[in-house]
Amino acid sequence: MLVAMFERCLYFNANALTRRVNREWERAYGELGLSPSHAYLLRLILAQPGLTQKQIAAELRLEKSTVTRFIDALEDRGYLRRIRISDDDGRVLHVMPTAKAKRLQPRLEEIGERLYRRMQRLLGREHMGELVAGLRETSSAFDEE
Repeated sequence: MLVAMFERCLYFNANALTRRVNREWERAYGELGLSPSHAYLLRLILAQPGLTQKQIAAELRLEKSTVTRFIDALEDRGYLRRIRISDDDGRVLHVMPTAKAKRLQPRLEEIGERLYRRMQRLLGREHMGELVAGLRETSSAFDEE
């Protein structure tokens, strides 16, 4: 029976969930003209100004080249800027939020909170916490391999 195959398939079920979650997050952050990935990168830099691209990549679990593209796009839109903080290694750039990004911060946080509360209502507070913890643990298991 085909259904049994899908009941135990990590790939199928993870992707099905990802598509549903992506639709919710794209709709929410789309209000600001941002993709969820751009919104989370902005939120990270607003919370921790001065991170390097390498640090951002590690925190967001993205490839450095992907982070570079996202920063380029957000820099073009006036939300971020890259600066050199020390002369020790002139190649290392730190990413800083602009005043435009800082003005957007309350809306970004509001949308994040709204999504969190919606998922808690939909899934239940306890299940939501367990699901996120389980996903993080599962993802980390792949890093340890």
